[in-house]
Amino acid sequence: MNTTESRICRIIEDHASELTAFANDIYTHAELGYTEHRTARCIAHWLTHRCGLQIQTDLAITGVRAQVGNTRPAVCLIGELDGIRCPEHPMAVQETGMSHACGHHMQLAVLAGAALALSHPDVAAELGGSAVFFAVPCEEHASMNRMAQLKRDGLVQYCGGKLQLLMDGAFDDIDAAVTTHAHMVNCGSDFLLGSNSTSGFLSKLIRIKGRASHTALAPEKGINALDVVTLARSAVGMLRSTFRDEDCIRIGEVVRMNSTAVNVVPDEVIVDLQVRAKTWEALLETDKKIDRAYRGAAYAFGAQIQITDGMGYLPTVPCPPCETLTQAAALLSDQCTAQPVSPFVHNAASTDVGDLSHRMPVVNFTFSGFSGTLHGADFRITDEKAAYIQPAKLAALTMYRLLRHNAAQARALIDSFHPKMTEQQYRAYAARFDNGFIGEPSPF
Repeated sequence: MNTTESRICRIIEDHASELTAFANDIYTHAELGYTEHRTARCIAHWLTHRCGLQIQTDLAITGVRAQVGNTRPAVCLIGELDGIRCPEHPMAVQETGMSHACGHHMQLAVLAGAALALSHPDVAAELGGSAVFFAVPCEEHASMNRMAQLKRDGLVQYCGGKLQLLMDGAFDDIDAAVTTHAHMVNCGSDFLLGSNSTSGFLSKLIRIKGRASHTALAPEKGINALDVVTLARSAVGMLRSTFRDEDCIRIGEVVRMNSTAVNVVPDEVIVDLQVRAKTWEALLETDKKIDRAYRGAAYAFGAQIQITDGMGYLPTVPCPPCETLTQAAALLSDQCTAQPVSPFVHNAASTDVGDLSHRMPVVNFTFSGFSGTLHGADFRITDEKAAYIQPAKLAALTMYRLLRHNAAQARALIDSFHPKMTEQQYRAYAARFDNGFIGEPSPF
């Protein structure tokens, strides 16, 4: 560890109590994606008043961005602003049920600590490119119903913050990203280095329109929309035998219907559905099977059906830790343990980092400091140093090493990267969902 690296760690350690207070304040004030106004003000205040940086605000509604330096390459550290609805969590906001059982407040502490260290004049003077600090909204995905309203209001077009920012061009001047998260797969070390594969997903909104009738006097005149859904779900259940284990297919559904009398045939049912898979190809194939099951069930009953497919997240491109991240973790080996991701471990959850990984190199690590289940009521911070301070050091050291010596390691990382999608290809992919669906929904 050289003198500057020691200074980076010392700056973060000297401000550990402030960083912990910052994180715990956000922990108790979680906000829904695209509405994280208080959280955005907190990070904006930190970047301006504690780090002395100029900021951009209101990016994809609530995003906040600052940077040290103004030359390329630019390496971006990302922190996610939003929480998750989990009203049973003890730190949930009573009025909204929002909590940080997702651990995103931990990321913001990492971003705050790294920004404080890298903006120090003696550290900044050694950077051969730009260190960008980007607090982004809505990683937890906005539902299709909510997205419809956001679109009508002219606020955003895309269900995830990074998707919206990519389409807005907010990442056009960024060459590589550093991302962090609380551990998402089982790990016995303080740090898990690199990116596991994660599932991609599509959202579906399925509306079944039947015909109301009296269940006793004229049941033969009704078309039971709820029975259509029951038959379709049974078909999907049987189709599970056709899913390959290696594709990690997951299907989640919520069935909604207007309240009606028990003696009236239910005439309209709406199904909110998400389908996940390890690869985009498996995702599309499963999506077709689900469509056939629902359309077939509707046909059997003579019901009308409308299926709308909404843009989800692309699968994350798996990546072992780059040399820079491994070196940075080694500098902390007297304090923390670390291990690389395994190519045999898949994370069945989804993240909009997947979309980012198709466009630019992503240096990722996850970290400990908590117990319980992500998104669960039992999620607890158990070690504030492991949750906030040590990952801030690792992020800062990684960015410093990428950007020192005229950003030699960042340039090597960027030169070796082969994007899965160019900007034009990504925009063409997103354009398929500009009307909210792939293909044409069946009209009523």
